[in-house]
Amino acid sequence: MAARIIDGRSIAADVRRGLGARIAALAARGIRPGLAVILVGDDPASRIYVRNKIRRCAETGVDSRHVALPAQLEQAELLGTIERLNADPLVHGILVQLPLPRQLDAGRVLEAIAPHKDVDGFHPMNAGALLTGRAGFVPCTPAGIMVMLERSGIELRGRRAVVIGRSNIVGKPMALLLLQHSATVTICHSQTRELAGFTREADVLVAALGRPRAVGADMVKPGSCVIDVGINRLDDGTLTGDVDAAAVRPVAGWLTPVPGGVGPMTVAMLITNCVRAAELAAAGAHKDR
Repeated sequence: MAARIIDGRSIAADVRRGLGARIAALAARGIRPGLAVILVGDDPASRIYVRNKIRRCAETGVDSRHVALPAQLEQAELLGTIERLNADPLVHGILVQLPLPRQLDAGRVLEAIAPHKDVDGFHPMNAGALLTGRAGFVPCTPAGIMVMLERSGIELRGRRAVVIGRSNIVGKPMALLLLQHSATVTICHSQTRELAGFTREADVLVAALGRPRAVGADMVKPGSCVIDVGINRLDDGTLTGDVDAAAVRPVAGWLTPVPGGVGPMTVAMLITNCVRAAELAAAGAHKDR
């Protein structure tokens, strides 16, 4: 029996619809959630990502501001832009589209975003909150995956979960969220020996290694849930994930497609974080952080 496909587009649309009442409640107070998206340079893939985020914001009722900056930008100029957005009461969330040009220090840039406007969940304060189980903004891709697992009825308590990838954006926060839901978690990476020996034991496998079709059928436990985070553009222009979907689908129990799986959920959770940031600002809650 072929794996059930987890429709990220459908779940993401439902998440955005679910924000309607919260956005209406803010509107009744004269508040519209505002997101500033900073794009440095003219990378084609980044342009597409930014355009998609802005479009979904508009559809959901979130005000979005596209801040386009030149690729030759100096660090001080970018930090100054972020500081102005930090001080702008109409901006509740700030997102810096990655990757940045080489002359810019991404770590310093992300740390410059006020934690209460860090809707990407990358600031050290939000990362620390996730680690210690406190309230904060969670990175959007792992947060979206958790919603997909919940909506699909995937049991995590006591199950084995394997995350391939150890980035601060996906791998590490993904592992922490799975751990919070009482899964037994293993993180694998580029230096892991005999990778397939780990992945074949996984009830839930999250592939975020950045290599097209790297996870084949021989690496998947029959009946498991396989979450494909990767999005890779091939020479012919088509998109594919880190999982060889055609090979894995007859083996797995659940599988996310590429495109149409994790990607839409990432944007939905970004908008969710922005709405929450607006609610916190309205309540004055961020002043205590």
